This record gives sequence, C-alpha cells and structure tokens, in this order.
Amino acid sequence: MNFTEVLIAPILSEKSVLLKDKQNRYTFQVSPKANKTEIKKAVETLFKVKVTAVRTATLPGKLHRVGRSEGYRSDWKKAIVTLKTGQKIDMTDLPK
Repeated sequence: MNFTEVLIAPILSEKSVLLKDKQNRYTFQVSPKANKTEIKKAVETLFKVKVTAVRTATLPGKLHRVGRSEGYRSDWKKAIVTLKTGQKIDMTDLPK
C-alpha cells in the first residue's frame, strides 16, 4: 500500500487538539486495511519524524436518514500516533 493511501485525513476535533498540545499525539483517519506498522512507516516517511507508538480504532458507521430512506455510513478507522518528545507535525504541510 502506498504511503499516501494509508493516511486519508487529519482529525482536528477538540479532543485531538488537546492530545496534540498536551501529550504530543496526532490523530488521523486512515485506510481500514492499514495496520500499525504501515501507519508508522507512512507517518515517519511523509513527515520526517520518529513515531514511538500507534493506537488504532475501527469505528462503526452511523445510521443516516434522508427523508424516508435509511442507510448506514461506512465504517472507518482512526489512528492516534505518539511522536518522540520534541518533535512536531505542522498540520499546514499535510500532503493532499
């Protein structure tokens, strides 16, 4: 899997910003097929940082209704990446 296919988008919620500021942890939406070693290699290669830990969670899709029709959004996967102390990722330099 290509490194740009592994990382889909950063997650910039209130909780993820607090994790970034206090514990040097960054949160990304990743491909559901990616494993922890692929995520670690992708972050280290794309951002030139040292990753110390990766935690992943697969989240279920939610019920989505439009009028009378119902469906479910897709399941998705997020990864919380812990960096070595003193290193940062500039969120404005994310690959597109």
